Amino acid sequence: MTYKPPRRPQFFYTTAPLPCPYVSGRTERKVVTEITGPGAEGLHDRLSRAGFRRSHNIAYAPVCPACQACVPIRIPVARFRPDRTMRRVARANAGLEVFEMPARATAEQFHLFQRYQNARHGEGDMATMSFYDYRAMVEDTPIETGMLEFRDPEGVLVGACLTDRLGDGLSAVYSFYDPISERHSLGTYAVLWLIDRARALGLPHVYLGYWVAESRKMAYKARFRPAEILTGGAWRDLIDAPEPDEPQSGTDQTGLGVDPLLVAPMDTAPETFSAETAPLAAPR
Repeated sequence: MTYKPPRRPQFFYTTAPLPCPYVSGRTERKVVTEITGPGAEGLHDRLSRAGFRRSHNIAYAPVCPACQACVPIRIPVARFRPDRTMRRVARANAGLEVFEMPARATAEQFHLFQRYQNARHGEGDMATMSFYDYRAMVEDTPIETGMLEFRDPEGVLVGACLTDRLGDGLSAVYSFYDPISERHSLGTYAVLWLIDRARALGLPHVYLGYWVAESRKMAYKARFRPAEILTGGAWRDLIDAPEPDEPQSGTDQTGLGVDPLLVAPMDTAPETFSAETAPLAAPR
């Protein structure tokens, strides 16, 4: 008889309440767990399909009191069709060369990261990150991670995207770009490039993190159609997504299924961990 050692339990913890960075006046709280050991890749895959995101060696998901505004969103690669604006963005950036680099921080990347933060998120915590903080963000990863570098014809770095490889897709962890080139919509182009790359690799999804309809900085993710959102333990098609400055009376602005017109059933997320029911230890 072969002895099988007991599986190490996966511990989940809740964070202390903090002000929400996306919706003014609300409180943010997360459930977090460590991704480590020989099973890190499989655990990260399952957690990603359950709506978690990765930062360093930690996976997290929102469990905010009285709020469900952060909605996991992904793009089904086979069904995606760019709209006219996205096709124009792709043409405008056709001269860029994209390099798939290992997850190694460079001074060149960090200088671009600083310019982006100061221009777009000057009051946020990330604007004060040192090079060592940035290096930890890029290099502290227990899974297969890479950095996309977008360079212009002169070889100048104009954009970058930290990307995780999943069993069923690519996950955009964090992207940044030269604020001077904002009119070229490099953030949109990075997502379009990831969709094309996932298609070439035979991967069905591109994970974009959380869609927040009430936050202009996060609402753009719903422009990539079709899109799927995770609600009630299942990935469902996102049918309608009003702009954050155009709320529709009587509908659920969070996209979590109160309005039956907002979502249509897709497939149930396999091996889903429910943030509401996962066993949580005492907060720390």
